[in-house]
Amino acid sequence: MPLIPFVRNHSDLSTDRGFQFEFFCDRCGDGFRSSFQPSATGIAGEALETAGEIFGGLFGTASRIGDRVHSAAWEKAHDKAFARAVEEARPHFVRCPRCTQWVCRASCWNEERGLCKNCAPDVEVEMAAAQVEATIAQGRDAVAAGTYISEADKKRLTTQRLRATCPKCGAPLDAPAKFCPECGAPVQADKFCTSCGQKIPATARFCPECGAQQP
Repeated sequence: MPLIPFVRNHSDLSTDRGFQFEFFCDRCGDGFRSSFQPSATGIAGEALETAGEIFGGLFGTASRIGDRVHSAAWEKAHDKAFARAVEEARPHFVRCPRCTQWVCRASCWNEERGLCKNCAPDVEVEMAAAQVEATIAQGRDAVAAGTYISEADKKRLTTQRLRATCPKCGAPLDAPAKFCPECGAPVQADKFCTSCGQKIPATARFCPECGAQQP
């Protein structure tokens, strides 16, 4: 029998009752399971073992001898079943001539280039991914620079620490407000010096700590 490929990217699901294998793509890990091939020697061996358990004695010894004979026959049948499974799975895989990996045709093979997508990535997919990455990078730069915040908001946020809810009734405050829209209670916003950061009265025009003029 010729050497059997797929020695690296497969798993053996065979039992005494039959043979079945799974073959995997070296790149994405997806794969295919071969069709189940019943084992005639396995079924015969089970029948022999059952008879040996019933009658015992010399027949039981024959059962153990049969197991050893069956094991050799099973291995031979196993190799043949594996070769058939390889041929069944082969149309779904291609071996890349550059990196020598077995990859699936469905997702990891660049048909136009004749190489796997690790060696020859899909240009359209890579460009789309690059555009998304560039957009995210620009967004992070904008956040770091604060350019998404208006000058008015910057001034407000650096001079006051706003409340999100009314201190009396707990109603949410959607925007900076002097009075609660639900209960009418005054909303006292803390104010902090733009120079030293100390808390100052909301009406203060100059910081009592450092004397800096407040907006």
